[in-house]
Amino acid sequence: MNRRVVITGLGLVCGVGNTALEVWQQLLAGASGAGPIQAFDTTGFPVTFACEVKNFDPLNFVDKKEARKMGRFIHFAFAATHEALTQSGLQITPEIADRVGVFIGSGIGGFEIIEREHASLLAGGPRKISPFFIPSTIVNMAAGQISIRYGAQGPISATATACATSANSIGDSVRMILHGDADVMIAGGSEASVTALAVGGFAAMRALSTRNDEPQKASRPFDKDRDGFVIGEGAGILILEELEFAKKRGAKILAEVIGYGMSADAYHMTGIAPEGLGAQRSMRAALKDAGIAPEEVGYVNAHATSTPAGDGNESLAVEKVFGEHALSGKLKVSATKSMTGHLLGGAGGLEAGITILALQNQMLPPTINLENVDPECKLDYVPNQAIPYSFDVALSNSFGFGGINASLIMRRWTE
Repeated sequence: MNRRVVITGLGLVCGVGNTALEVWQQLLAGASGAGPIQAFDTTGFPVTFACEVKNFDPLNFVDKKEARKMGRFIHFAFAATHEALTQSGLQITPEIADRVGVFIGSGIGGFEIIEREHASLLAGGPRKISPFFIPSTIVNMAAGQISIRYGAQGPISATATACATSANSIGDSVRMILHGDADVMIAGGSEASVTALAVGGFAAMRALSTRNDEPQKASRPFDKDRDGFVIGEGAGILILEELEFAKKRGAKILAEVIGYGMSADAYHMTGIAPEGLGAQRSMRAALKDAGIAPEEVGYVNAHATSTPAGDGNESLAVEKVFGEHALSGKLKVSATKSMTGHLLGGAGGLEAGITILALQNQMLPPTINLENVDPECKLDYVPNQAIPYSFDVALSNSFGFGGINASLIMRRWTE
């Protein structure tokens, strides 16, 4: 029997909302989550804004004593997992516990804890370092803490593939289910990198937009005046289930994952291969895995971070892979990072969730701030306003430093 993998729950947290419904409503409204940074004093920083999560209380998901032992990225993972599991209706009982796994990654982990504990070391010596420093910081502890909380005893792992992290977590989880290693996977990613060191580091690379006077207009994918990405934070978690397992328990199915592709640029540590060759290979691998023709894809949620090199190369890669289907405007492409900012390791989970909502609602979220399209970018980017659109298959791209590319393909559920 061929196994199939479906999504039965999703949870989203980011700068435009703390639940999937809030996020979706804000995206359809074309709202930006960018604003002046509240997490630290930005005096002297060349970049003073970000897409921070707002009005978030970790104590809604974790008790006070435990919360102090966790980095903020773990708090976000708890919130998104709680929402996803609640929507799915899944109860992890002892009878199925060893068939339920967790695969939640992060690009960096507890960056704010690293900064805090280093300051403690410098100020007071090694005795001032918290005994919870390591377990609150390391990337795999979001997955570890989630498995402990819910009693998931199946496969567990954590990816750290920069901005491809979440997509790899989801894609690898799909393959675990297809291989028979699990029937359910809690999968995605989480990131909390709006910190002094992270913002300072990305600014030093000249990777961030410096549009400090207009934060909400700073992320402008595919626009000729784009000048860098806007850093964001949050989490995106999916509940993936083997189809027959989901049907047997009467779960409501949101969508099906039908394809997953990966590739390496093998080109540069932070740069992008010319013509997006790595991205082309990733998308082609996903199409091959799905067993579909390029013309069957109706929408691409682009990685498009608003960097000068990245967006043009991705657009060209889509053009090369999808050909006339893309150039005709039948394939719609949008960049939701224009509103959410870039969640780094959390981006792929957030955007997979957004792609599922687009499939369900037959609506496409826009690319905002697209005022003057880069002449090199020749596709339909759903500029500035959400639109209704009839489509059955969508692709979500995630690309990371080190030349890591991942593409997920999802199909609308109509059975």
